[in-house]
Amino acid sequence: MSLNYSAAHSSRITKKRTSTLKRSTSSPFASLPRRKPIQRSTSKPEPSTYDDEDRFDERLGDLGIVTTLVPHLPLKGVVEIVQYANSSMFEPMPERGGFNSTRIAEILNFRKSLPTTATVAHVHALSKSPTVTEREIAQFAGANVLRKIIVPGRGTGASTVSESLVLFTDLETMLYRAEAVDATLKEKLLQHLRSQPLSQNISAASFDPSEISSLKRAGFLTSSIPHTNPSTHPTISSTHSTSLSTISRAASGSLAAVGGSAAIVEAGGTLGLRRSSAQYESPSPADRASDLQLGLPNTGPYLRLLTEARTHLISLIHQTGNFREMPMYLLRERWDGGTVGNDPASRAKKLRGESTGVLPAKSRKWKHFWGLTFGWVLAECVGSGMVELFETGSVGLGVRVP
Repeated sequence: MSLNYSAAHSSRITKKRTSTLKRSTSSPFASLPRRKPIQRSTSKPEPSTYDDEDRFDERLGDLGIVTTLVPHLPLKGVVEIVQYANSSMFEPMPERGGFNSTRIAEILNFRKSLPTTATVAHVHALSKSPTVTEREIAQFAGANVLRKIIVPGRGTGASTVSESLVLFTDLETMLYRAEAVDATLKEKLLQHLRSQPLSQNISAASFDPSEISSLKRAGFLTSSIPHTNPSTHPTISSTHSTSLSTISRAASGSLAAVGGSAAIVEAGGTLGLRRSSAQYESPSPADRASDLQLGLPNTGPYLRLLTEARTHLISLIHQTGNFREMPMYLLRERWDGGTVGNDPASRAKKLRGESTGVLPAKSRKWKHFWGLTFGWVLAECVGSGMVELFETGSVGLGVRVP
C-alpha cells in the first residue's frame, strides 16, 4: 500500500461549499414560491352590427338597373294604377302613436282635403311599359274615363310635377261636394268636359263672368299662362322717372334715386297686390278673352307636400357618403324615423318594457308629412328620374341618386 494515499481523495470526505450570498429583504413574501402572472384577456368591444358610416365606404354591388316598381299584386291598366296610388298614399293612423285627439283630427282633415289624383310620373313608375301607358292614357281620356290636369309653371325637365291624372268619377265627386258652386253650373261644366275630352283648354266664352269667378274660387278653373310677345312689353322712355338720365341727377339716398314712388307702375308692374272680391266678380277683358284650364281644389298643398317629401328622401340618400346609394330597406327605416313597429316582435318587446323606438307622433314622417308612405314617395322619385333602383345581389334592391 502506497503511503502517498490520503483521505482527501476518499469519497467519504467532502469539502464544505460556500453558499451564495442572498440579499436581505424586509418583505414577508420573499420566501414564498413565485408564480407566473395571470394572463387576463383584454376584451375588446364587439363591432357594431349597424354602423351607417362604415357600411357604405365601398360601393354596393350592381347587377342591373330596375326600371319599374311593380307591386306584388300586378296592376292591370292605368285606371288601377291611379286607384292604387291614391289608396297607398298615406298610412292608417296607428293605435298607440302618441297623438292627441286634436292632432288626429288635423291629420284626417288634411288628408281628406287633398285631391284624389296621381302624377304621370307615379303612373310610369308602377307600369311596365311607358309606351303602353301613354297609349292607355290617351285611350281612357278620349272615353271620358280619366282626365289629365296640367299646372303650368310647376317643375322643369323630368322632375316636373305639373301633369297629373284624375278619374272622371273622382272629378264628379269633388265637384258635387263643392258647396260654393251652383248645381246648374256643375252640370254645365261636366257637360262641357264630356264634349271635349282631349282638350286641355276651356274656352272662356262658354261661361259667364260670374260663373268663371265661382269656378275659380272653388279651384276647378285656373287661368292659362299665355305666351307673351316681347314687343308688347312696356318700355321705359326718357320722360319717365325711371330713366337713367333722371336717376343719375337725383340725390344719393333719396326716393328719386330709385325711380320714385311710381317706378313699378310706370314700368308696367302691378305692385304685387292681391285681387279683391270685386275683381273676381268682374274679370278683366283679357281674362275673358283668354282660355282657361281645368284644375282641382287644393292642388297647391298637394304639390307642396309632394315636392318636400321628394327633397327629404333625396337628402337621406346624400347622408350616406360620397357614393349616394344605400339599400332600400335601410332607406325605408330612415324614412320611418325608427318608429315603434307593429309586428309581433315589437309588441312583445313593448310588453316586456324594452325600448323599441320612438313614437310615430315624434317622427318627421308624421309631424311634417302627415304619415306619407315610403313606397309612394319612392315611386314619385323613380318616375321623375330623381333616383334609380338597382339589384345589389346581397342586400336586395339598392337606391341611388344618379
